[in-house]
Amino acid sequence: MLILKKEFFEQIVEHSRRELPDEACGILSGKDGRVEKVYQMINARASPENYEMDSKEQFKIMKEMRNSGLEMLGVYHSHVASEARPSPRDAELAFYPDASYLIVSLKDKNNPCVRSFKIVDGKIEEEELKIVEEL
Repeated sequence: MLILKKEFFEQIVEHSRRELPDEACGILSGKDGRVEKVYQMINARASPENYEMDSKEQFKIMKEMRNSGLEMLGVYHSHVASEARPSPRDAELAFYPDASYLIVSLKDKNNPCVRSFKIVDGKIEEEELKIVEEL
């Protein structure tokens, strides 16, 4: 299960909308499945069909997380015109088997759909996403 404060949920959805027509991406950090910080990343591909995090930005954030005592809990990205489900490419590029993969679908821009998944060796399983007021 991934536990996300409503405030962070809203930040992720807003980031996804702001990046239209391209996909947005970012990193979720925290402990014990509870997201304590959201890092909005730059989509280096600037594409509506896929995303790639800038390696220098990612390295800097990983170092900051480690120094803060936080773990990388997951990665989020948006789908601008498709369902909130990992694409074959998303599954292929899921390099962190312990991570959650949060997907924001903006297929209906007024009613975004957000779901979380575990992806291990290409196998996709949806996990519970719990939105809370406070951690």
